[in-house]
Amino acid sequence: MLFSKKSPSPFPWLAIAMVAVFALSASLRFWGLSRFNTLVFDEVYYAKFANNYLTQTQFFNAHPPLSQYIIAIAIWLGSHMPIDRDIVNGLAGSLLSPWSYRWLNALTGSFVPLVIGGIAYQLSDRRSYAVIAAILAAADGLFLVESRYALNNIYLVIFGLLGHLFLLLALKAPGKKRYLWLTLAGTGFGASAAIKWNGLGFLLGAYLCWIVAWVVKWGRKRGTQSRVQRKELGEQLSTTNYPLPITHYPLPTPLEIAFYLGIIPVAIYSISWIPHLILNPTPGFWEMQREILFYHQRIGSGTDVHPYCSRWYTWLLMLRPVAYFYKTVISINEPVPVVGPPLPQTSTNIIYDVHAMGNPLLWWFSAAAILSALWVVARSALTSFSFARTGVNCNISITGNAWIYIYFTLNWLANLLPWMRVTRCTFLYHYMGASVFAGLALAWIIDRWLHSYRKNLRVLAVTAIFLILIAFVFWMPLYLGLPLPPESYRWRMWLPSWV
Repeated sequence: MLFSKKSPSPFPWLAIAMVAVFALSASLRFWGLSRFNTLVFDEVYYAKFANNYLTQTQFFNAHPPLSQYIIAIAIWLGSHMPIDRDIVNGLAGSLLSPWSYRWLNALTGSFVPLVIGGIAYQLSDRRSYAVIAAILAAADGLFLVESRYALNNIYLVIFGLLGHLFLLLALKAPGKKRYLWLTLAGTGFGASAAIKWNGLGFLLGAYLCWIVAWVVKWGRKRGTQSRVQRKELGEQLSTTNYPLPITHYPLPTPLEIAFYLGIIPVAIYSISWIPHLILNPTPGFWEMQREILFYHQRIGSGTDVHPYCSRWYTWLLMLRPVAYFYKTVISINEPVPVVGPPLPQTSTNIIYDVHAMGNPLLWWFSAAAILSALWVVARSALTSFSFARTGVNCNISITGNAWIYIYFTLNWLANLLPWMRVTRCTFLYHYMGASVFAGLALAWIIDRWLHSYRKNLRVLAVTAIFLILIAFVFWMPLYLGLPLPPESYRWRMWLPSWV
């Protein structure tokens, strides 16, 4: 179970909290899902490509096909649902309701906070940390926006996160259950890569964590620490309020990693191409991989390619969000426009803007949290190296608390640093995978503050949560595309680069 408990609880407050988070997430994602009866941002690709599979129309896709299969399934199922059937358009190649190509994204996105909460619980065995992590994930505006339209990033993230969750469950599972969870972990990582190639960042993070865990475990065995010292260290860990380190559990062997996190992801990725290649037999599988690579290499960068291009180092502070939909009207009584250029600024009284931006306070606090986590890891590594040079076992300084920070930082770096070498135009949503681990770092710090003996830290934790939720509500009109007068719109554009 994702939130299994070590001992019976008289009141299932964790389950109730998670249900509440899911209900809130789902209500925001499904509200007014068909309001904009058009193709929003990259729906011009993914909704069309998905419909092409249903109409058996050949086409070229610059990404792996799994997300389009999922959207195609959503369209087929949605066409049989008695919801918004009077709101249709033919922009995807068939007469479709926006509900049909968006509803499964909304449902999938509603589960993201629960999966993040599950990872938090498996890392720490702390219910409060799981709830805080889920709440912060539910209060992220970029995930809300990406869940409300037929885009592919929400699938990339949830498959990658499921891979991590199943891997953590495998560490604690006995017997055959361990191999089941490892199989599911490999499937999740392979599916993430089958959405976009940058989904491999989740698998890279898992590899890095495994390598570091084995190095530390090897160093502990090679160390000169006496049995008495090891017993004292064990007693110290058992009496702290920190979780057990990863090395406390049986780690997957190199052979298990090669099969479950090597062969299985490759197999899942390869199998995902079969329906596409049946419809589009040429180019073949390997030619298709080269075509995708060359396509993205040919894309330039800068505002001449797209006005909302942004470099990887700007994502932490969210310096350049993306406007997915922007229309203006003279009166709020007018219908929402879906075609044509915006009105001149002098004639604009109401603005409809769907801005793909995170919760600013959540992102800024998370940036500070992940940088502090990097410092904790660096300090722990330096201390361990110092112990090793003096002949003391290096594992003595790596507690469960330090391992949690190692998990955050390695996965954050694995999902962010590969973008340093990407020369094509990139966007803020490419940071979504890394942002999850920055949010987990923030949630961990807030949880530690909430349980501190110092009153000022407890007050600071409550204040941080309160400010993040207030900010989520304040920027909600930009996430949902609610009508705003120009003055109210400008209040929410804090930085000139946001416009």
